[in-house]
Amino acid sequence: MAAGGSRGDPLALGPEPEPELEPTPAEGRWGDQESAIQFKILRGHSDTVSSCHFCSEDTKILSCSYDRTVKLWDVVKGFPIQVFEEEHTAPISECNLSPDDRRVVTSSYDNTVKAWDMETGKMLVGIVTSCSISCDGKYVVSGSDKGNAIFVFDAVSATVVAHVQGHHRSTITRCCFDPDNQRVTSVSYDKTIKLWDMRTRSTSVTINEGHSNAISDCCFTSDGRYLCTASWDKSLKIWDIKTGEFRCHEPLSLNQGHEGSVSSCVFSQDASLVVSGGYDKTIAIWETDAGYKKLSLKGHCDWVTDVAISENKKWILSASKDSTLRLWNIEKMDHIPSVIESRKEKGSKIAQCEECEKPFLSLQCGDFEMTSKCVFCRLSSPVTRILPLPPSVSPDV
Repeated sequence: MAAGGSRGDPLALGPEPEPELEPTPAEGRWGDQESAIQFKILRGHSDTVSSCHFCSEDTKILSCSYDRTVKLWDVVKGFPIQVFEEEHTAPISECNLSPDDRRVVTSSYDNTVKAWDMETGKMLVGIVTSCSISCDGKYVVSGSDKGNAIFVFDAVSATVVAHVQGHHRSTITRCCFDPDNQRVTSVSYDKTIKLWDMRTRSTSVTINEGHSNAISDCCFTSDGRYLCTASWDKSLKIWDIKTGEFRCHEPLSLNQGHEGSVSSCVFSQDASLVVSGGYDKTIAIWETDAGYKKLSLKGHCDWVTDVAISENKKWILSASKDSTLRLWNIEKMDHIPSVIESRKEKGSKIAQCEECEKPFLSLQCGDFEMTSKCVFCRLSSPVTRILPLPPSVSPDV
């Protein structure tokens, strides 16, 4: 999640309440939510859990924390099987895995990025501030509070490949590579989205007015075409980045999923779902092709700082300021009465997109007829109705 700066909720009123104690299942056992979604609580960190990922074909979980440790968990057993510690001198803000699951990269408020060997637990190299590793494992990108800069490093030699000073006007909250390893996307408290080109070594696109408040997170679909951004303005937006259609069409907005700021977002592998975490202590699951929230997961006692989804879409993982992770089993989500009832209320049917010919959930809202195109095709289609002005986009020179 956020690589630097304050993580305070801009919508919070007054002092933070003490986390509520709740009855929880024994470690490694499954509890049952009112919605019939089973969950498992993973305890082992002693402070805010700041980042989480599935790895090793969804059999393991990687997490890091403000307690300055990184932990590798066994999904079935529900407890840590390996701990990386005693290297960072301040809270760890983010962790990332190399594509081969052999190296872990961590960033910390001690202004370093460190790489660890997964098998031995030994530190390999130290670098400087936030982190994300490219999909080919060759590069690491980090965002720094100092000068609001991004750094790109060679993942093996730790040499600086690029340093972009003043990339944003305020704290960079998230930076990541696209799946093609060609562009670095970054978002910031300054409400902007920037795409920096690895080949030309320049910023190719800046989106200035997509959100009305700080942007906290961003993520790509697996094909690199669509970008999702999460914001303190309580919304998420999906952008057609690859073809540049966002220049003339509005992004898709996902609203009314959280009561407060949205802290994190992630696409499922097939892009059919978006999962988001919020300062309202909940996780929202969104049906991407229909653009609506289908379910909320509740149980954390404090902010949800990060979310992940397994490749088979069976599990959702959430990290929280309450020092725990939660593993949610959403395999039977579509059979939950509240999900079925929500679809009935909205009026829905499975339709075939007239452009890409893929099936999608088509919803009828109010007096409008059901659409004949999925969200992704609508994002790239010409606008046929009157819309508000799109966000201003200014390629950097």
